Amino acid sequence: MGYQALYRVYRPQTFHDLAGQGHITQTLQNALVKQQFSHAYLFTGPRGTGKTSAAKILAKAINCEHAPVAEPCNKCASCRGITDGSIADVIEIDAASNNGVDEIREIRDKVKYAPSDVRFKVYIIDEVHMLSTGAFNALLKTLEEPPEHVVFILATTEPQKIPLTIISRCQQFDFRRIPASAISERLRFVVSDQHLDAEEEALQLIARASEGGMRDALSVLDQTAAYSEGTITVKDVLEVTGMVSGRLVYELVEALEANDAARAINKTGSLLDQGKDPLRLIEQLIFYYRDLLLYKTSPELEDVLTRPHADEEFRRQSGTVTTERLYKVIRQLNEAFLEMKRTNHPRIFLEMAIVRLCHPAEQTTTGLPAASDISDLGKRIAALEKQMKNLERTPESRTQGQTSEENTRRPRMRKNGNLHIPTANINQVLDAANKDELRELRAVWATVMAKIRAQNVAAHAWMLESRPVASSPDGFIQSFKYDFHCQMVMENKSHILEMVQSILQDVIKKKKTMYPVPEETWEKIKKDFIKRTKHPEEEPDMEQEEDPLIAEAKKLVGPDLLEIKD
Repeated sequence: MGYQALYRVYRPQTFHDLAGQGHITQTLQNALVKQQFSHAYLFTGPRGTGKTSAAKILAKAINCEHAPVAEPCNKCASCRGITDGSIADVIEIDAASNNGVDEIREIRDKVKYAPSDVRFKVYIIDEVHMLSTGAFNALLKTLEEPPEHVVFILATTEPQKIPLTIISRCQQFDFRRIPASAISERLRFVVSDQHLDAEEEALQLIARASEGGMRDALSVLDQTAAYSEGTITVKDVLEVTGMVSGRLVYELVEALEANDAARAINKTGSLLDQGKDPLRLIEQLIFYYRDLLLYKTSPELEDVLTRPHADEEFRRQSGTVTTERLYKVIRQLNEAFLEMKRTNHPRIFLEMAIVRLCHPAEQTTTGLPAASDISDLGKRIAALEKQMKNLERTPESRTQGQTSEENTRRPRMRKNGNLHIPTANINQVLDAANKDELRELRAVWATVMAKIRAQNVAAHAWMLESRPVASSPDGFIQSFKYDFHCQMVMENKSHILEMVQSILQDVIKKKKTMYPVPEETWEKIKKDFIKRTKHPEEEPDMEQEEDPLIAEAKKLVGPDLLEIKD
């Protein structure tokens, strides 16, 4: 057989080999010895933490010829057959590529048949969250009441995507990220077993880069061993992973804390020019400041630091940086990290964050407010409270004050006198207005509004509570329910009126000028026109035509099914 990757060679074969999951292995071993194991398990947790390996170990322990046992012997025919995959009664299924209803129905049809080689038929479904809704439904009944000779083991990295009806039918075990110390210990064993030479700090660096996943750590070790020439060094690990050495991160932090933006940018630029990943660099900065914060507040927490050891320079640096500064830097670096993940130019955001950290005095939007700002705010609150008490004692003045304030703030929204109403042009439209023109206009108004919305959402919002109330061959009057909307249209008439008139011309093939007026003004103009012409019978031509929305609704559902509410 050809070369095998290290993570395959050193895949755990017993519960003892599972690093960092003692809370799970002890529970499973006790259940195996007592013969009280469940018919369905759900293993959840990050990648590379041993979920699938634990499933195969459990399958071997259940079917071991020496059962009941806490550990599979890995020597009997059953254990060896399950390990090499030659026993057909232990079935591994990748739900990412077999996520349909038909695949699950096939399982459901086959579970009733007894196993041929071992005592229990075991189904290991990996990445089970990828199953479709129909597949989950097909699995439900079988999972709840499987035959006595069947055990289901489901594994996933995203348990939140699994229906609660599935979770409630399983015993759930949450796999944790493996501590860096446990990964380092395992790597030392692998290096010794493979007769490799490696620096201790290099192994610790690999453990830190793996982010709690043993499989990732073994893959990086495998890759670094192939890259290095002889001994695996820290430099080799940095080159393979794209990480930055602790010394360079220390120098960059020194420049940041000295507020030396030029040196910090130059240092960052040289690292990025060497091919370092900006996201990896800012992540290392975040963890470095996190280590400073933990060591500063609790020096006894040295074991939980991401760095191999706290040297003299690190201790001195932690003593010179204030806790408030550390909080602020970590928060700002994290914000920059999130921005960098969403952009195609992460280097720019990284450099922005570096410059911002070098000029803390200019930052006014982050951190806690200055003492002078708090004092000034307190004085303003006291003054407002005094004014409120005075208003409560004099309700009349309060009412007058509110009215005066509203008139000062919104005079143009409440007074029509500020709107220039072209009365002469409106009267010309009324003189030539007729029912047919208004009926034609209202029939197509819904189409006109849809086209307005497609071109200008703001204009559509302003015109939504308006309607045509009179129309002549050359123009039409648009009545607005709210003065403010009418005002906005008139103030922006250079493009809104032209847009509406152009859209209307495209729809009805006629050129008409729109004259917007507030509803109250329109009522007055209409009454004056009727009084002047002395033809009350003309009022329906202008105002009592059916609303276009109601007319359109009647066309769609019929008048019998329509209930109109004001």
